[in-house]
Amino acid sequence: MEDQTKWQIALIQTEITTGEPDRNREVLESKIQQAAEAALKPDIIVLPEMWNTGYALEQIDELADPEGLASRRWISEFAHKFKVHIVAGSVAEKREDKVYNTMLVFDRTGVEVAAYSKIHLFGLMNEDKYLAAGDQAVTFELDGIRAGASICYDIRFPELARTLSLNGAQIMFVPAQWPHPRLQHWRTLLTARAIENQMYVIACNTTGRNGDDYFFGHSAIIDPWGEWIAEGGETEGIITGQLDLTLVHQVRERIPVFKDRRPSAYEL
Repeated sequence: MEDQTKWQIALIQTEITTGEPDRNREVLESKIQQAAEAALKPDIIVLPEMWNTGYALEQIDELADPEGLASRRWISEFAHKFKVHIVAGSVAEKREDKVYNTMLVFDRTGVEVAAYSKIHLFGLMNEDKYLAAGDQAVTFELDGIRAGASICYDIRFPELARTLSLNGAQIMFVPAQWPHPRLQHWRTLLTARAIENQMYVIACNTTGRNGDDYFFGHSAIIDPWGEWIAEGGETEGIITGQLDLTLVHQVRERIPVFKDRRPSAYEL
């Protein structure tokens, strides 16, 4: 019987071609297959943020996937084919007359287990002008382990990560398109979210350019102590590492942050 406390992770750090969903899907098909057929087979494959359209925001209304149906079919097929969980980054998803930045999660049987629309929209990249914000935090289970969803700018809001951890998340997944010059912010915020919530943080960033934005990669797997156990560089690649989920319990027992919280004393 497989050890359900040890998970092998593969992060697909790739360049997204702005405004070309078909091309991006073709590229990711090849990379998902490469990751899934590696000698050390992953339990979970993670994709970056807005992988279908990139930040083609001025054309997003026409480029976005209606109801996310094409993306859902495609991800489900690959999850089932390779018997691997896929945290499919996020896609531009059109629902009614609005476009959302939505994370999709499928289990190894090809069944959708979660959809999360980004709550915090990033004004510096004009998300707030073209996208609609989600309004609900999301946790989900894979192989009986609870995880939480967060997208890029969301990590600047510790309330969200704490809400996820208080609701049982042992892992937080963070697809992103995070650009220079804010590498130090990326590293610091991801580490802080892992340490303060005593959980794994799995972050998958992109590379390449979109106009004046240069995305620096550095996708990472960070353990509940805040140690970076795997990290990408600034070029494309598949970053792999192993989670030991018993460590979450050990860290939470060693430093009992959740038992020592005093929410009633935090009110002014």
